[in-house]
Amino acid sequence: MPESWWGNAIFSLVPTVVLGLIFWMVLRFIIRGDRTARREYDALEAEERAKAGLPPRERPGARAAAPASAPGASVPSPDADGSGEPPRPSA
Repeated sequence: MPESWWGNAIFSLVPTVVLGLIFWMVLRFIIRGDRTARREYDALEAEERAKAGLPPRERPGARAAAPASAPGASVPSPDADGSGEPPRPSA
């Protein structure tokens, strides 16, 4: 056991930092492994769907583009001259 103040500080902090780094590495490996497994599974599923003649699966977060005739698809701008500013009242 170190007798100096700095020795005690380092002796106390090193185990905490080492355990924190080990914890970070384990979580990083788990998250990367999960990401890789999902990517491989998606590629395999896409290949099997193509073999079966099925359309590609839509991603859960992806949205289809709204057709131009859909309500709210294109909102006209409030300005007439295309400047992006609303018209000023005339005096």
